[in-house]
Amino acid sequence: MTESNKTKPVIEFYEGEAPVELVISDIEIGTGAEAKPGDTVDVHYLGVDLETGEEFDSSWNRGQSVDFPLASLIAGWQVGIPGMKVGGRRQLVVPPHLAYGEPGGGHRLSGRTLIFIIDLLGVR
Repeated sequence: MTESNKTKPVIEFYEGEAPVELVISDIEIGTGAEAKPGDTVDVHYLGVDLETGEEFDSSWNRGQSVDFPLASLIAGWQVGIPGMKVGGRRQLVVPPHLAYGEPGGGHRLSGRTLIFIIDLLGVR
């Protein structure tokens, strides 16, 4: 685990128009096992709304990481996490169609472009 993975990340203001496709940016490259589609991942994450900058969810606030089967997550995570290595930190900018759908989709984040910073702690 590297020093940046030990503290809650800060998401910088996103410059420009909201992307229409998934944007994957490695902040730090891990050196451990690589996540593959279908894995269960242990992550710490922070999510904010691109437009407002408002934080809507954070495992950091709960004080513990979370295990997720990739197959049960939003499409942006299913595509954006594989290839990441344990110990890495990655930012995903996820447009609505890869998150919670278009406006009126029934989820409070429907129609929103979301930014996540994900620390990959483990895979199985």
